[in-house]
Amino acid sequence: MSQPAHSEQPSLDLSVVSSEESAAAIEALLFASGSAEDVPTLAAALGWSQSDVKRGLDVLDAQLRDGSRGVLLQRDGDGVQLVSAPRFGQPIARLLGMERTTKLSSAALETLALVAYRQPVTRSEIEAIRGVDSSGVLATLVARELVELRGRRSTPGNPVDYGTTPGFLQFFGLTSLDELPPLSD
Repeated sequence: MSQPAHSEQPSLDLSVVSSEESAAAIEALLFASGSAEDVPTLAAALGWSQSDVKRGLDVLDAQLRDGSRGVLLQRDGDGVQLVSAPRFGQPIARLLGMERTTKLSSAALETLALVAYRQPVTRSEIEAIRGVDSSGVLATLVARELVELRGRRSTPGNPVDYGTTPGFLQFFGLTSLDELPPLSD
């Protein structure tokens, strides 16, 4: 009898796998995925508990942060992915023919900063601080995939909540929002 094409594969046994090997397993999955994955998805693929995956992610993050590698672990909300180290941005852009020639306007930067520091935030909250209509700037930031719609508030009018995207983190060379500089009072 032949085996089914999608037979159940055994999980990596953590009782015999070192923390470095668990980090390597997670790194391989994230590399193969090429996009953000969440902890439950990684746990299911590896046959591990979510707490085991979180420990492996912490080990991988520490390994990649030493500055000797070309990739970093980027965490955004529930998602985690491998991204290029910012110091290699220019040669990667040249390789891929994506050299950035456009810059963000001061209005876009101001709006983006408000979203990054106050998210989730509505357009009316942004406009109350900026003092001008921000619908066009928000549309541009959404189109550039720096800002995304995160849902709607259950207040009159059901305004849209905006938040930053993994593209925002990549654009500014951040691995998480925790790396944003602190705001002065």
